[in-house]
Amino acid sequence: MKKYLFFAFILSLFFSVSCKSSFEKIRTSGDLRIIQKKALEYFEQGNYNNAQTLFELIMPSLKGQPALEEIAYKYAYTHYYLRSYTSATFYFKNFSNSYGSSPLREEAEFMAAYAQYKQSPVYRLDQESSIKAIDGFQSFANSFPESPRVKECNKLIDDLRKKLEKKAFEEGKLYFDITSYQASIQVFENMLKDFPETSDAELVRFMILKAEYLFAENSIYEKQAERYKLVLDKQKDLIDKFPTTRFKREMEQYTKIAKLKIASLENVRH
Repeated sequence: MKKYLFFAFILSLFFSVSCKSSFEKIRTSGDLRIIQKKALEYFEQGNYNNAQTLFELIMPSLKGQPALEEIAYKYAYTHYYLRSYTSATFYFKNFSNSYGSSPLREEAEFMAAYAQYKQSPVYRLDQESSIKAIDGFQSFANSFPESPRVKECNKLIDDLRKKLEKKAFEEGKLYFDITSYQASIQVFENMLKDFPETSDAELVRFMILKAEYLFAENSIYEKQAERYKLVLDKQKDLIDKFPTTRFKREMEQYTKIAKLKIASLENVRH
């Protein structure tokens, strides 16, 4: 058994060295026709590292020639398949800009956005890639409104917006939990503007009311009255949107205390 494994190891090592030697011979041959042919073969075989290396060797010499269109397109795909998504986005976009009348432009435009989408991280992290991907998909839909890809673009945009929405909610909640009530209110209010159709709208409006109440409660004496009045404004906003809100009991507790505080503070002033 050990002899068999050793023989298999030697055979695989010999095969890999042989393959490497074959690739090196092609790479260093200087024969652009052979290099181009083998680069395309490597690409079709899924050997994207070798294909990419050979594409890079021949692309400068193909400048201005029709053959470069296919090579540039497949070169962008080698970056995508090798998960170099930043480079893939760049080269797909570069292809689209360079070959405006190419039948491959539509796919390249989509892939430029999709490679950006693949860089979108979990919601806790910076979402610059998500925003760029949304812009890319929207640009694609505007440029190719009849494309069957538009439906997919809209779905991916929805997925990304849900991630951005979740990030905004968690950010507002974090500020609330660490008692930075003003920041929490600002984040939640921006969330309602950016995501007016959010399924968390009722909860967010209640969180704003609660944050306003706690902010007023912890304010200096001179600011309390005006800030308790904001609690009543937020109550109106919540009731206007959700007349039978599930937070009615808690809301009424906060607004009842706010009204008493306002009356008490104004009486003292007079």
